[in-house]
Amino acid sequence: LRLLYILPAFNVTKPPRRPRGQPTRLLVVLGSGGHTAEMLSILQGLDPTLYTHRSYVISSGDEFSALKAIEFESTLDSALSQRKRDSTNIPSTYDISLVPRARNIHQPLITTPLSSLRCLLACFAVLRASGTQRRSGTNTDQGSDYLCADDIQYAYPELIVANGPATAVLIIVASLLLRIFSVRGTEGKMRTIYVESWARVSTLSLSGQILKAGGMVNRMLVQWETLARNGQGEFRGALVQ
Repeated sequence: LRLLYILPAFNVTKPPRRPRGQPTRLLVVLGSGGHTAEMLSILQGLDPTLYTHRSYVISSGDEFSALKAIEFESTLDSALSQRKRDSTNIPSTYDISLVPRARNIHQPLITTPLSSLRCLLACFAVLRASGTQRRSGTNTDQGSDYLCADDIQYAYPELIVANGPATAVLIIVASLLLRIFSVRGTEGKMRTIYVESWARVSTLSLSGQILKAGGMVNRMLVQWETLARNGQGEFRGALVQ
């Protein structure tokens, strides 16, 4: 019964409204190459006063995604500086966290469970990421570069957004496990949105199929009407700009 209560497919209650400017953490899972390009395109127009801290999760060795996240944040900072900041004066900040790859290219399937377990354990640490995080400091325990104000504390993310890499599945599984066991601080947190890749026209990706079959996400968005007609998700038009 606890599992049915936690799984988003069975629990459709809406989260309470949050006042604008309230400290809020958004966690974004970036894949390599095309997944990252799509995700950052989807996030164009993100209001940093609504999601005051952004956490980007990338796989080890994915320097491209790390650089693109930093580049994206610089555009957000420029946009924010050109308009009046929120009256609460909460800083707009971000961090980039590394997790082991769930599966390397050409990795034998027999060793995949072990590497996926290492990734899953790292995902728990990334989700928790609580405590005061220093501006321009480095958290060597988690391999994360934190750009947060000294007086703001962020714990579990309010929202997780992902779009395809295997890491996304493990992040979402980790978030569900934390909620199933009623870990302190997870109540009302870690709602999930999965955006299927624009390249998937008639069938879901393997990640999408796993998350859909398990009822593990709050919203499954697809970018082609054919997928929506087949009951594979919500169609909201092409989200990639």
